[in-house]
This record gives sequence, structure tokens and C-alpha cells, in this order.
Amino acid sequence: MQVGILGSGGVAQALGLGFLKLGHDVKLGSRDPQKLQPWLAKAGKRASAGSFEDTARFADIAVLATLWAGTESALKLAVAPTSLAGKLVIDVTNPVIVEAGKPARLTLGHTDSGGEQVQRWLPQSKVVKAFNSVGEAHMVDPKFSGGPPDMFICGDDASAKQVVTGICKNFGWGVVDVGGIEGARLLEPLCLLWLAYGLSTQTWNHAFKLLRS
Repeated sequence: MQVGILGSGGVAQALGLGFLKLGHDVKLGSRDPQKLQPWLAKAGKRASAGSFEDTARFADIAVLATLWAGTESALKLAVAPTSLAGKLVIDVTNPVIVEAGKPARLTLGHTDSGGEQVQRWLPQSKVVKAFNSVGEAHMVDPKFSGGPPDMFICGDDASAKQVVTGICKNFGWGVVDVGGIEGARLLEPLCLLWLAYGLSTQTWNHAFKLLRS
């Protein structure tokens, strides 16, 4: 399978290595693909880099791993929705506003969400929210003394969520499906909670788990 990741930061690179480990071909999309040369040297021959448009066309499955401020622009550069029509798009973004150097609040919340906005920008794609509530260091093969954490996901297409569930499990996660894409209204605040705990303790080795009886 060909996985196209729109984004070039730490999250994109960590997920890219995870997909490569599973045997997929991976292309990272960037406004400046040349800056990805160090990652490519580490990632190996099944990895490549290109423009957002190249990456969207390459992808069987796309991952949206941009900073929120650049997300709409990245999708326009990817010639979306045409290049991503009919495809699964895993939305990893969080519409976080930073004030005084700290994450303060969400651009969208309560009655809307970033996940829903991405689905509106990509009306012909199957958007699934995932990987937005943990740091990049633990996105693949998370190791915690309390056992495997849970990845919370949501999206409107059941078959697309089945694919994402399989990816999460292959990456070492339990999975909790919270329903349609409007569930992103619940999942995106989890990012703020994850960040708030990290800032208050100055530790970043934490994740969420749903306990069941």
C-alpha cells in the first residue's frame, strides 16, 4: 500500500517510519521536500518526499499531519478534493491556539471541530480522526507499564474506520470508536488535556486508556 503523509514535522516523520515498518511505501509531502533528506536517509528505499500534490496523488491512504494554521493551504496545494477523492484520509491535526507560548484553546470546539472542517474541505474523502491525542514519541509501538493505551477514533465511514482500527492495532494500540466525525469535538480537547498534563509535570510519556469492567 502507498501511504502519503501531508506534513513534514515530527508527527509526520514518526508515522512515516511506522508505516514503513509495516512494509508500506511512504511519501512525505512538504512545501520544501529538500529539508526531508535527513529523514529519507534514515527511512530507506521505500520512502520518498515530494510536494503536497505529488503526495496526494501517490497515496492509497493519506495522512493529514500539518499544523492547523497550514492545513487548508496544504489541502489546496494538494489539489484537493480531486486528488484525495474516494480515499481514506487520517486526520491527525488539532486546531490549537497558542497564547504566550502555551496551548490555550481550540479554534473550533463544542459545536464544531477540526475533524468536521477537514471533512467539509474534503467532501469526497473518508476522513477518520486518529493519533491526535498523544505525542509523536509514542504514536508507534507505545510502551507503558499499565499496558497498551487506547487510540480514540471517529469518522462517518465504517469501512474506513475498520482500516484505521487495523493500523492502530498494528502500531500497538487498543482502539475506541466514538462514532461519526462529530466525535472530533470530544477527541480534540483530549489534545489539550494531554498537553496540560505534560506542561504541568514536564513529562511527555503519557497516553489515555479507557478502563472497562
